[in-house]
Amino acid sequence: MLSENIKTSRRSIGLSQEELAIKLNVVRQTVSKWERGLSVPDSEMLISLSEVLETPVSLLLGEKISESEVDDLKAISEKLEVINLQLARREKSRMRVVRWLLVLSCLAVVATFIGLLMMDGSYLDWDYGNPETAVAGVLVHGFEWVFVRILPFVLIGLLAGMFRMRRQWK
Repeated sequence: MLSENIKTSRRSIGLSQEELAIKLNVVRQTVSKWERGLSVPDSEMLISLSEVLETPVSLLLGEKISESEVDDLKAISEKLEVINLQLARREKSRMRVVRWLLVLSCLAVVATFIGLLMMDGSYLDWDYGNPETAVAGVLVHGFEWVFVRILPFVLIGLLAGMFRMRRQWK
């Protein structure tokens, strides 16, 4: 049992008998004897062996360790495939949201610009003697002034974002 567990643990971490022997400061023949059941390591060597093989001593002395089976690898690969599909769907839906946000932002900017054009500065003819009308007129004028100066940069940014995402839109 111990011999099989040493052999299986060594193989599972990808060590040769020679590499294991070097890590334990013994000769390869000693490792070979342990694996063939011709001798057993002493208690101190068993602890060192468990540390190198990253396996508890109780497991080395206990039941037989089964090697990784193809079914285990298949189950892991299936889980990874499901995770990859979920990530791909999430990324696709995120891109769809970003695309629509860019399109709607462009439409909002253009609609606001058209609204300001249709207003044609009519707020300038309002009665500014009335405090409420004066505040509203100043706000509209301030918005128009800022909007017209920022509009080119906003449109360039939105169009650049849409241009960068053109590959993901297909």
